[in-house]
Amino acid sequence: MVKDIDTLKIILGLKIQQLRKDQQLSYQQLSEKTGLALSYLHSIEKGKKYPKADKILSLAKALDTEYDYLVSLNANKRLQPIIDLLQSDFLKMFPLETFGISTTKLIELMAEAPDKINAFVSTIIKIMRSYQLQGEDFFKAALRSYQDLKDNYFEELEEATKGLREKFDLTTKRFKDSNIFEKILKEEYGITINRQQMGSIPALSEVRSYFSPKKKILYINSNLSLPQENFLIAKELGFQFLQLKERPFETRMIEVPSFAKLLNNFKASYFSVALLLDKEEMIQVIQSMSKWPKWNNQAFIAFMDQYQVTSEMLLQRLANILPYHFGISDLFFLRFYAGPEQEKFEMTKEMHLSQLHDPYGNQLDEHYCRRWVSIHLMQKYKELQEQKNYKAPIAEAQISDFFGTDSSYLCITVAKPSHDYTLHTTSVTIGLLVDEKLEQLFPWITAPGVLHQQVNNSCERCEIQHCESRAAPPLVIDIQNKRQEVKSQLGRLE
Repeated sequence: MVKDIDTLKIILGLKIQQLRKDQQLSYQQLSEKTGLALSYLHSIEKGKKYPKADKILSLAKALDTEYDYLVSLNANKRLQPIIDLLQSDFLKMFPLETFGISTTKLIELMAEAPDKINAFVSTIIKIMRSYQLQGEDFFKAALRSYQDLKDNYFEELEEATKGLREKFDLTTKRFKDSNIFEKILKEEYGITINRQQMGSIPALSEVRSYFSPKKKILYINSNLSLPQENFLIAKELGFQFLQLKERPFETRMIEVPSFAKLLNNFKASYFSVALLLDKEEMIQVIQSMSKWPKWNNQAFIAFMDQYQVTSEMLLQRLANILPYHFGISDLFFLRFYAGPEQEKFEMTKEMHLSQLHDPYGNQLDEHYCRRWVSIHLMQKYKELQEQKNYKAPIAEAQISDFFGTDSSYLCITVAKPSHDYTLHTTSVTIGLLVDEKLEQLFPWITAPGVLHQQVNNSCERCEIQHCESRAAPPLVIDIQNKRQEVKSQLGRLE
């Protein structure tokens, strides 16, 4: 994170470095002209020192420039994009340190080749504007990259949940209700729970919970299921136990002003799920799945009932345990949402480990392939709702063979009604790359009868012929074909 005072130092250093190089002056020559020590000049250019006014005057005279230019926040055309970036929120908020990137080294790189870096920065800014990308889009992308960097397994959080279990003697307990967590919050942290007030305010009907640090009250929406309530209370316990100060107070986050807040929200969520789904028990769940003769929808749903967790919590926990304990690291996680008409399916969450897998989200308002089990199961759920007023979650597995590639994924999906509106549907999916390791873990994926489906990313980019599920014409493919035809005809003119 770059602070305001650091920005002033860096800008001055960049200007002096550029002027010195433009005039082909060495450090020794500039030292002789100004009377400043070599080490001191080096520290100024690196943005580590900000000299007093008299020394800046000496530098301005030696470099044949104005004092006001050196101390201002404006620069010439070559440096201005870098200065604009320094003054923006990007370097102030973007979590460079999280990824082991030194801000100083980054600035040095920018200063070494300002023309190329400026072009790159300008390109990024233009893309952001064209696609209406906001700061929170970068924060969310950074969090997904951070999860990938750690294989979505965080040992320090696993140890923290283990410590809480041992401290409060929870090592052998299954959480069939929220009383245990509620008692710990009250006795250990002085936090009480209010389940009535939020539901009486119409504008808050879609907000799941809110924590008031002043009143030390956790308000919970009364229309939540027991697994959802368990998650939220355990999550608040995570905020308190991990002593996460910079945090959101509402669920889900209304806005994302900083990466630190988003990261701490993720840590508390991870803590909650790890507390409710103990690592050792999850290993046993996966081992039991490996012994199935074939995929079993009901047995998978039974895991949710057994541990009193939601489908998203169960699949997220699989995405924690499979990479670290079973070596299954090529995977993705998706969450979809659709209104009652199901005219549009919106991807509201995604995570990719090891590589950017197909399918993936896009910001182009294209129609996601209806052959994905993620969407197919939501359509099936809508039919069940219309026929039987169905409310329980349903599960399905599919081997998705991605068109035009050699990649196939075992996709496990659970669909259910949204907690906000019962006629809205949502689905969560974990996709596991089919390879030798996965076939050894789940031998039943090669058995006869396992559903295979050829899929693509979006209808607009799909070349599959005679697709019975197509929701839009292949417009992007048509454009590409027309361009290819133009190239072909131009070639004949040679």
